[in-house]
Amino acid sequence: MIVRFQVNGRPAEVEVSPWKRLLDVLRQDLGLTGTKEGCGEGECGACTVMIDGEVVNSCLVAAGQVAGSSVQTIEGLAGGDVLHEVQAALLRLGGTQCGICTPGIALCAAHVVDAEPDASRARIRELLAGNLCRCTGYQLIVDAVAEVAAGRTGATGATGLAGTAGAGDPEAGA
Repeated sequence: MIVRFQVNGRPAEVEVSPWKRLLDVLRQDLGLTGTKEGCGEGECGACTVMIDGEVVNSCLVAAGQVAGSSVQTIEGLAGGDVLHEVQAALLRLGGTQCGICTPGIALCAAHVVDAEPDASRARIRELLAGNLCRCTGYQLIVDAVAEVAAGRTGATGATGLAGTAGAGDPEAGA
């Protein structure tokens, strides 16, 4: 089957089984290897992409489901050589370590600051809950998202140590 869709604002056309996972189409057929496979079961969020503006796990999406849709991967988050503000904050505040979860977290975080720029730290944790990180303890990730959100709303004091009780626990504050 020929599947036509947009990827990062550009037309894409692939001839694949309609049941092939979108994750595999992106990585193998389109060479967009920024999207990572973690668990392959929709539990970890490493393969997060946006389809028509909604955050999804690409390991759970069949290629045939994206026909006519717009898909955004981590490769499309930055504006050319300029990182998206969430990517820049993750780097600046140390919210990345091994990098397996980072593409999914960055896409999800970008969606969070667009959809709910006034989200509390607890709400940010809740919105990022589908993205597992085994290295950072989440605090620096939440700091980065809160900083970007605060910059959009003009709020102050979103980063730092406020609200860090239980920061090493991904369920804390969610």
